[in-house]
Formats: sequence, C-alpha cells, structure tokens
Amino acid sequence: MPVGIVGVGAYAPSRVIDNQQISEWAGIPEEWIAERTGVLSRRYAEPGTATSELAARAVERLFGESPYDREQVGLTVLATSTPDQPQPATAARMQKLLRIHGTPAFDLNAVCSGFVYGLTVARSMLIADPSIGNALVVGADMYSTIMDRSDRRTVSLFGDGAAAVLLGEVPEGFGIHATRLYAEGDGAHLVEVAAGGTREVADDAAREAGRHYFRMEGRSVKEYALQIIPKVVDDVLSTAGWTVDDLDRVFIHQGNTRLVESVAAALGVDMAKVPLTAPRFGNTGAASIPFTLADSHGTRPLERGDKVLFATVGGGVTAGAAALTWY
Repeated sequence: MPVGIVGVGAYAPSRVIDNQQISEWAGIPEEWIAERTGVLSRRYAEPGTATSELAARAVERLFGESPYDREQVGLTVLATSTPDQPQPATAARMQKLLRIHGTPAFDLNAVCSGFVYGLTVARSMLIADPSIGNALVVGADMYSTIMDRSDRRTVSLFGDGAAAVLLGEVPEGFGIHATRLYAEGDGAHLVEVAAGGTREVADDAAREAGRHYFRMEGRSVKEYALQIIPKVVDDVLSTAGWTVDDLDRVFIHQGNTRLVESVAAALGVDMAKVPLTAPRFGNTGAASIPFTLADSHGTRPLERGDKVLFATVGGGVTAGAAALTWY
C-alpha cells in the first residue's frame, strides 16, 4: 500500500526573540550571530506552555487546511526531545487536547532527526496494518526551556515550534518511496542534556554546574552532518531510482542557515530548491523539517508529482532521509 503525506500544518509561538535579545543574554554582537549562523530571529513560547500544546495547535491547523478530521486518525507518533514530563508520553497529552480517543499514541526521541524517524515508523505501521487508516506524525520541541542563555553556541540557534503531517494511502507511484535511518552512539556526547535522567540526576550539584541545560559541540556536529547526510541521501535516492537533479524541493534540517547551505553544497543541490525557515524561526528541533515543509507549501504550494527529499541530522548522533512523490 503506497503511503504519502495527505495533510500538513505548523504552529510557532507569537513571541519573537531577535538577535538584540540574544546579544544581551550571551554577550555577543548581533552581527556575529547573523554572520556565523544566518539566524535573525526565533520564537519562544510563553512561560507555562507545554510541548503538547504547541503540537496540538499544529495538528489543529492541519485539520483546518485539509479535508480530513481527527476522527480519521488511527495512529499518532510524536517526535520530541523536550517532553511535557518524563511520563506519560507527550503524545497522550496531545491526544487528550485534540479529543482523539482509543487509538495508539506514543513519543519518539531521535532529537532533531525525530520527524524522519517518526515518518518511517508510522509508514511501516500503516503498510503492516492498513486498517489503521491515517497516521499523525508530529514534530514538536521547546528548546527555550532547556537553554543556557549565556551559552552563545546554542542560545543563538534554537527556537520553539511544532508541525504535523497526516499520512494516508495514496495512488501507486506517489507517496514515500524510501527512507534511511542512521545512528552512531559513539557521538552521544556531542548533543546532550546530561542531567535529568537515570544516568545523572538533576540535583543541586548538577544544576549548579549547568548540566540540566542543552549542550552541543557545534563544529563536530557539522562535520558529522556533512559526512553522513550525503550517505543517507545517496541510499534513498538509489532506492527511489532518482538523482539529485530529479528533485523539485529539498528539505534539510534547519540547524542554522549556514549548515543548510553547507549540506546543500555537499549534496550538489541548488539553494533555489531548498526552502529556509532558519533565518526567521531558528532550529525548531524535531519540528524543523515538517515546519519548513508547511511554510514552503503555504508560500509556494507543492504540485502533484513533485519529487521531494527530506534530509536530517540530530543528537544521538542520528541522521535520516526520505524520498517521496507529492500527492
């Protein structure tokens, strides 16, 4: 059974955090932020907001812009690395907000690669059991809640956001043709929140050391991205029987504008085919690819038959790619 994207929606909080604010927090010039990252602003949710709320709003926008409704959802996969709480799953909280009842819902954490991981899992489940019907795949993160605002390496990059796609049966020749996932645990230290789990409790000492905050070795992550993304992309394009030149639109994880540009160059893709949300919204984590998809589709709608590529990298360290024909 061919499975494809039949609906998309996204949500970003209204509170804009510009580079002047980041400059004040981190003690760095605004010009440095713009030049080094290409990020000009990002959005932060208001205090007291939960990840499930952002996710639910993205799904509501999806339903508001498609002929489908929540009664047709048979599965929900929520990709996030900033859950509402350790348990239950944030997907269950979102399900309650959306008044979706009696269907499986669970979280998936592959950090910024989470959406492509979730897309792969949901597609496989629909193929294995077509009676599920349609599946929601949501990416949602609130990195503002785990930022050390004095850490210029991270606070300049990340924002809050959520986006959702609805997967369903599509005609032969359309939909998702191939996905490829990758993880390398030897790089787990490159992107992490060290304290707060069973490995290291977020006690007073850990908090005093800032180990409950998000940390990233940006240069090493970029090197990893430029090495692994072309490999996973080659795999999915080979399986789909495509070349880079066949692609109509390429959605690359919006780690920052400069990273997107570097990955596009490594893939040999013209930036005219690569939508950007990083300059306005920063890195929205697991929401990054579907958020950029929704933004691009809203500005210049994808046409039936367009060849689309997703390519991502994230903590773990992880990576993933997907090739699909738009329906």
